[in-house]
Amino acid sequence: MSAHPPSLVTSSLLPVPHGFTTRAGGVSEGPHASLNLGFSVGDLRERVEENHRRLAVMAGAALEALHRVSQVHGDRVVEVGAGEGTGALRPTEGEADALWTERPEHWVAVGTADCVPILLVDPEGRRVAAVHSGWRGTEARIVARAVETLVARGSRPERLLAAVGPSIQRCCYVVSEDLGQRFTEGFGPEVVVREGADVRLDLARAVRDTLLGAGLKAAHVDVLPHCTACDAERFFSHRRDAGRTGRHLDFVVHRF
Repeated sequence: MSAHPPSLVTSSLLPVPHGFTTRAGGVSEGPHASLNLGFSVGDLRERVEENHRRLAVMAGAALEALHRVSQVHGDRVVEVGAGEGTGALRPTEGEADALWTERPEHWVAVGTADCVPILLVDPEGRRVAAVHSGWRGTEARIVARAVETLVARGSRPERLLAAVGPSIQRCCYVVSEDLGQRFTEGFGPEVVVREGADVRLDLARAVRDTLLGAGLKAAHVDVLPHCTACDAERFFSHRRDAGRTGRHLDFVVHRF
């Protein structure tokens, strides 16, 4: 059992229950210690299920109302929330990297261990979304696709609120010259930092710029500073741990 109580990183900007999980507060052991929420990383299923139950208590939401997708580093956005729950954790709902709902008391989540998680809230239209954006999703501007999807349903971009959660920051994200050049061309030189021979990518900056380009106000975008790769005590990191690590869930609850 974990010696630490469950803890969440949150944004003061979002007016609904939400959180970016940390490692603390679960029952997993070894490289997955302790609040691993990923089922496909080699952890025991019963431990991951117990960690999900603990997360639901933390979130103050029903486990059966949690929606997740099979993430594929694409730019597909899906609406979830149809169908009644069975009292247990739902299976993932198709291949996508962003999901949203307007059903009260339902909640959406994405899994991360370095990629950028983004939570979107429309307090006026009462919609919530969760987005998973690694370098591929960021290059494909998935967060803009999510904003467009909400706008198509009546949301106004200037009223949307966004929290960009813990991810691998430029201090730890050394990439190839080719990828650095692609991001420089696609997002501008501000998202790439060169230090000697190292090319460092600022994914969170690229995501923020994409949100602003999609019509969000700068004051409505909260970029949290935490680096998953730097802080081994608090966060899982796929890159730091060479793939042998757990997964966080980054969630937002439809409760206005």
